[in-house]
Amino acid sequence: MKKLTKTDLYDILYGCTILGTGGGGELQRGLEMIDEALEAGKDFVLVDLDELEEDAYIGTPYMCGSVSPKDEKDVINLPQIEKAPAVKAFQVMEKYFGKSFTGVIATELGGSNTAVAFYVAAMMGKYIIDGDPAGRSVPELQHSTYFLKDLPIAPITVANEFGDVAIIENAVDDFRAEALVRSMAIVSNNSVAVVDHPATKKQLEDAIIKGSVSYALKLGRAFRLAKENNEDPAKAVVEAGEGKILFKGAVADYNWETANGFTFGNTLIEGKEGYEGSIYKIWYKNENIISWKDNVIHATVPDLISIIRDDTGEPVTNPYFEVGMPVTVIALPSPAEWTTERGLEVFGPKHFGYDIEFKSIIKENECETA
Repeated sequence: MKKLTKTDLYDILYGCTILGTGGGGELQRGLEMIDEALEAGKDFVLVDLDELEEDAYIGTPYMCGSVSPKDEKDVINLPQIEKAPAVKAFQVMEKYFGKSFTGVIATELGGSNTAVAFYVAAMMGKYIIDGDPAGRSVPELQHSTYFLKDLPIAPITVANEFGDVAIIENAVDDFRAEALVRSMAIVSNNSVAVVDHPATKKQLEDAIIKGSVSYALKLGRAFRLAKENNEDPAKAVVEAGEGKILFKGAVADYNWETANGFTFGNTLIEGKEGYEGSIYKIWYKNENIISWKDNVIHATVPDLISIIRDDTGEPVTNPYFEVGMPVTVIALPSPAEWTTERGLEVFGPKHFGYDIEFKSIIKENECETA
């Protein structure tokens, strides 16, 4: 059990933003939530799952929707009634079960979505579980180790800023739950708060990636210390995470659109610093999914493809690019759960329409480490 300091929390969210591979929400919003809870005198307490009683109930709160800026023509102009919809969704889940939950677990690692779970835990006096069901950020609800382990996603509670609240007592499967929740996000300014997979510690024992929050803390700390010492933060992250630098250059072009509750886009990077003459392309669906070097497929999910801005040393989230932005593209190894046959079926390149076999870029000799 560990009471997290503000420095710990910031390091975790920076690490989560890198592990978010362009998705997982805006880091700045995540930091604001942490600050709000700290200013309210709340504590953030991180625990290993093994520290809880077998029958302790745990919920998974998060925000679901696109990651792009809102298009004013699509904004629903209703009064904002609920300022903390994730807290509301969690309260509704506890009321549905008629019991107080012990802990909260983040649905993924991302600058904002991990902070949502932390915020709910702090504001409601719950423990934060050191783990998650993704080990990174992911675009769809079924992209979770919960799904791999057949843990039921329902009941699900959903709340938005307008005060709308829904309880989905049952869903045909995770794909149907994805469709139902995503449709609610589309009519809620592309953002709804969700709590799903209510389960006991015993049920979660083999259904999560343990220690992932501590891993994010490790990466975030390495990232911060590198910046404080005027060292290369991208290099520090790949060394701490046993990853690789894939490319260096400047953003030459980018495009994106919001469709069906997701942000889709492409980023083109012109090579520099030893990569002159080459072009790197990344396609994303909220998160970075697949990349090409000189029109040849280079890296794919489930390996993590992340971008760090060279001039500010900040991780970049989609679709917030600028032409000329100097960047370093890095890869971090996928959690082992996603590299199994079942994991690749759910979250490999074929799921996204690319008929190729996954081959980890981390093991490719031609990728430089520094």
